[in-house]
Amino acid sequence: MRLFFDARYIRTDFHDGISRYSAELARAVSDAAASHRTEVTYLIHDERQRAFLPAGAITLTIHAPTSVREPFSSLLLNRHRPDVLFSPMQTIGSGGRRFRLILTLHDTIYYRHRTPPRALPWYVRLGWRLFHLSYWPQRWTLNAADLVATVSETSARQFARVRLTKRPVVVIPNAPQRLAELLPDGAAIGAGPVRNLVYMGSFMPYKNVETLVTAMRQLPEHTLHLLSRISPERRDELTALAGEGSVVFHDGVTDAAYAALLADDAALVTTSLDEGYGLPVAEALELGVPAVVTDMEIFREVAGDGALYVDPLDPGAVARAVRSLDEPGVRERLVERGTAHIRSFDWARSARILLAAATDLTRR
Repeated sequence: MRLFFDARYIRTDFHDGISRYSAELARAVSDAAASHRTEVTYLIHDERQRAFLPAGAITLTIHAPTSVREPFSSLLLNRHRPDVLFSPMQTIGSGGRRFRLILTLHDTIYYRHRTPPRALPWYVRLGWRLFHLSYWPQRWTLNAADLVATVSETSARQFARVRLTKRPVVVIPNAPQRLAELLPDGAAIGAGPVRNLVYMGSFMPYKNVETLVTAMRQLPEHTLHLLSRISPERRDELTALAGEGSVVFHDGVTDAAYAALLADDAALVTTSLDEGYGLPVAEALELGVPAVVTDMEIFREVAGDGALYVDPLDPGAVARAVRSLDEPGVRERLVERGTAHIRSFDWARSARILLAAATDLTRR
């Protein structure tokens, strides 16, 4: 089988969620390809993306996914005769294709929170808003595929509730990277009182970082580390909310720095109002770090009994949960349960699911 893997969403500066999903799954698929008699070709648009792919990977350079040529992608790819194309997004043009197609929709967040990322070109942001005014454009897009993938059982249930596609849906789960491998040799995960609170994620409105920042007024012995890049305007807004609370804006960090912060007597925190998976939560649990998170369906799926769950609109509840981590046995119990639960999320397993699904499509 000739599988084309769309790796054009891999970022070359700092990973976002889809970038990391693409990069990790790409490597795992490469490792499993031989056992499935599969030749994998990776689509890229920037030569720097090769550094994030397996050594010796076969690549095909085409336009960027934000290009005006994207709706006509299948006409270009037909010349290269793939059997199956897998995309970690759903926007690649499918018209006129002569191959099987697996499209991915991670979640339905942007039907509830329609503001697109500011970094996108203006015409993409306009199209984004128009696209999410109704489910019909998404249904049309997904129904043009042979199979729809998503990253969690929670998302699959959401699709079913709104009848988002008539195509079969397969869950190709997200999974944590092993941050322990990025720590210096001999480094241990801090086991002292929790003093550092780590937030890894964007600052879009639905992420609700305001609750975390406001909670810091009640946590004078703790420091909140906001790791992602942030605009000056957003930084000023959050600084005003923090009052006397200790908040550090890192404005982007390497994976190694991210791992080191989590290992430094820390807890992972998030009061997001919506998620498709919640990869930082999974990464913290895999590393053996406790988490304080919003009480919602997707985090229950990802963390199980390995996190403390809070009302995302109640800064006081967040502060109480953080302080409770220092009570006898609480942290140890969470870490034990969290590390056991997160073992069910594994990139090798996700790659096998994708390759099995692609193989099945070629037999239809």
